[in-house]
Parts: sequence; C-alpha cells; structure tokens
Amino acid sequence: QVQLVESGGGLVQAGGSLRLSCAASGGMLSTNALTWYRQAPGKQRELVARITSEGWTGYADPVKGRFTISRDNGKNAVYLQMNNLKPEDTAVYICSFLYFWGQGTQVTVSS
Repeated sequence: QVQLVESGGGLVQAGGSLRLSCAASGGMLSTNALTWYRQAPGKQRELVARITSEGWTGYADPVKGRFTISRDNGKNAVYLQMNNLKPEDTAVYICSFLYFWGQGTQVTVSS
C-alpha cells in the first residue's frame, strides 16, 4: 500500500511562487511515473505535470514555462515548483502514483 502526502500549499499573491512536495511511503516513486493533478471548485480534475521513471517531464499548456516537476529519489519525493502563479492556478493539487492518490494540498492565488 503506497501512501502519498502532499505539502507546501498555501496562500500567495499573483506572481508569487510555491513549491509543492509529494512524499511517499510503502513504494518507490522512482519505479514509475508520478503525476500532479489539480481540481478547482466546480471544475474537473486536470493533469498539471508528469515525471516518468526515466526522468521525462511533461506539462499542461497552461503551466508550461512556469511550473517545474522534479524528483529526489533519495527522499522518495517529487516536487512541483510553481512560479509566476496566477489566480487561475487556485485549486487543490493532488499527486498520483500508479493507482494511489494523495489527499491534496490547497493552493490559493490572490489577485
């Protein structure tokens, strides 16, 4: 059983930055892809970024050039560096590995 715990969310002004973390126990994140999703109120969950076991990264168009996904295999964690945040980035950010999901961390960007 893999447990995923997100952290690092909070309230930030537009143009600010946050770094989200997804820490895992019960499984090695380096063995498969990990994906960050987000869900805003009243909207469907959407993919934000993904990193594969080989280190390939991919991003949704709205966050390209502003968000960076990375991993630290020694800490069994994956990070999402979010820069130049916009109010439309406000959402609960959730990490997913295989068929396991975290509880999410709230990101709120004020204008």
